[in-house]
This record gives sequence, C-alpha cells and structure tokens, in this order.
Amino acid sequence: MKVLKIILIVVLSIVMIAVCIYAYYGGFTKIECKVSTQGGEIFVYEEMIGDYSQSSQVMDKVYNSLLNNEKIETFKGCGIYYDNPKYVERSKLRSELGCLLEGNDTNKLLELKDRYQIKTFPVGNYIVTEVPFKGFLSVMIGIIRVYPKIGEYVKANGYSDKGAIAEIYDVPNKKIIYRKEITNK
Repeated sequence: MKVLKIILIVVLSIVMIAVCIYAYYGGFTKIECKVSTQGGEIFVYEEMIGDYSQSSQVMDKVYNSLLNNEKIETFKGCGIYYDNPKYVERSKLRSELGCLLEGNDTNKLLELKDRYQIKTFPVGNYIVTEVPFKGFLSVMIGIIRVYPKIGEYVKANGYSDKGAIAEIYDVPNKKIIYRKEITNK
C-alpha cells in the first residue's frame, strides 16, 4: 500500500509539473483570430526549401550574419511559410526565414541589398493572432494550437485556405504573432 501511495504521488507530481510547464509556455492562452491591417516591415531573409524543422537554423544564420558582419542587432525573427505540410512533401516545403529590421537599421538597406535578400511586407489585411513567446516550447505549442484555429477562422469566414502564414517572433514583447495572407478563393 505504501509503494502504491509513493507511485501515485510521483505520477501526480509529474502531471502537475507538466501542466505548469504547458501553462507557462502558453498552452492555455486563449487564441483569438481577427482581421487586421498590418505590414510595412522590412524583412532580411534567406529562402529555404525543405523541412520546416530546419527554420530556426536559417533564422539564426541570418541573425548572426547581420549582427557579426553588419553590426545590426535585430529583435524580431520571422518565418514565412508558403506550403501546408499536410499536402506538400517535407523536402519541397517553401519558406523565407530571417529578421525584421527596425528604426535606424533601415538606413543601411542600400549596403545590405548586395549581400542579402530584402523585401517589405505588403501592407494589407491579414488574419492575425498571437501567443506568448517564452522559448522553443512556445513555438511548438503555438504550431499545435494556432494553425487549427486559423484554419477554423478561415473556414467560418469564407476565406481561402491558400496563402502564406508568417510567424513573427517579437522578442522584446515576448509574443509570437501569426499573420495569414487573405487570398481570394
């Protein structure tokens, strides 16, 4: 009986720890999608074709190159994901990965154009939602929880499920912003 009690305490402790970790990384955050006018950010990036699980390595490469070679410190990472992994083979998934420039760093654009791919996000209406950003687990929980909610919102409001989704990792504000293009059916 005493062993059973110890096992029960251990199992309950593990469950409680798991619930606390899940909550800390945003697992219980309410996800609300809305249409919002956004865009206009300057994006320095690399294109990638392949498994999205490699995204963070490419983002880090762009970040480190900007920091070490250009003396530009960025505080917002970004990934634009063009394909749904449910329908496209992992080796053929298309994305653009890098950093958003802010403030005075945009003055260096002419110098950067020879060494980096750069574009400005179009200003327009996007389906937008956000979750807390407290580390890698926030990213994973966001993927699991946010993409189905965006899909439900798209379907409920008669939008096309086509179009890219951008994930913006806003480090200073500790949040991940998900921004889906609104495209015609």
